[in-house]
Amino acid sequence: MKATVQARLDEDTQAALERVMRRKGWSASKVIRESIRLMETEHAPARVRRLIGIGMYDSGRADLATNKKYMDGFGKKSMGLNGRKPTRKAG
Repeated sequence: MKATVQARLDEDTQAALERVMRRKGWSASKVIRESIRLMETEHAPARVRRLIGIGMYDSGRADLATNKKYMDGFGKKSMGLNGRKPTRKAG
């Protein structure tokens, strides 16, 4: 569907339209159509970015992120400690 639009332009805006028409070699209609497309893209609402996996898993524990008892022993197996306390080397 095509639509016709009329607009009243002040002298500065008319001069700017004519400069763009000359520079691009476009008709007034094409300059206005491209301007509207550009404005739509530039002023589109920001897309909400989501992190993958957030909110997908439920441990069933409401205090998992705040209760330190759940961190007891965390990482010891990967460090090769398996329940032993780390020892400091005298230096």
